[in-house]
Amino acid sequence: MLPSIPQRAIYKWLFRLFIVLFFVYLVAPLLVVAVFAFNDSQFAALPWKGFTSLWFFGDAEPHLGLFHDRGLMVAMGNSLFNATMVTILALVVGTTTAFLFERYEFPGKSFVYILMIAPLVVPGVIIGISVLVFSSSIANGLESRYGWTVQFLRPGTFLVVLGQFSFIATIATMVIAARLRKFDRSLEEAALNLGATPAVVFRTITLPFLVPALVGSGVVSFLMSFENFSTSLMLVGSNPPLTVAMFERMRMGSSPSLNAVSLFLMVGSTILGLLSLAVERKRG
Repeated sequence: MLPSIPQRAIYKWLFRLFIVLFFVYLVAPLLVVAVFAFNDSQFAALPWKGFTSLWFFGDAEPHLGLFHDRGLMVAMGNSLFNATMVTILALVVGTTTAFLFERYEFPGKSFVYILMIAPLVVPGVIIGISVLVFSSSIANGLESRYGWTVQFLRPGTFLVVLGQFSFIATIATMVIAARLRKFDRSLEEAALNLGATPAVVFRTITLPFLVPALVGSGVVSFLMSFENFSTSLMLVGSNPPLTVAMFERMRMGSSPSLNAVSLFLMVGSTILGLLSLAVERKRG
């Protein structure tokens, strides 16, 4: 609906109603999960049996809380490790790739760019299966030909990080490249003419300009890795990340402790999102 075009009042109210219903549709499931994380019941469903925080801090069955559930805490630690590694790799590769596409011309550039963005349109399950088949083929070949046992090419943390990195790096590249495209290169040229080395120019001029994009892409990379399920499920070994561990728990029946985990993740995601916005506004 364009504000500049006169509309009948009923259309305006219908449009507003649609917006309200749309946000209710998005927020309602999250509110339900948040509310039932405090329900004093062993089942994540009605009726409401009173307020409790045991699903967060309870230290004994049947009210074993999130922060005393060793399985969930270990899985959360696995997810934090995976997300940290993926974020570091995505920022490093994303920054260098952004410079490659924005600053240089080379044969086949368009084709290489298409290859870079291809993982974004491939389902995560397919990416996971592809990485698993490729790595297993190499591991099996090395073992059968030379007798070498290459454990890191088997399902486990390395493959989970590699599978997530394969598409998250593309997102980081696009975010950083969009910021780099706005940079005035005459600032770099002026600094070079005044005697600064390329390393000093990058550290004092280019890098500070890229900070909002680096923070934004870092937050997005971290959250996408931490909350990834489909790719991780295909590549997980004996150290499952949190999403896979929650899936295994859900197969045995829903529990309010899983609602507590979900609320914890919602709060963490909100904090990281607000941090990213604050940095972006500060740096402009």
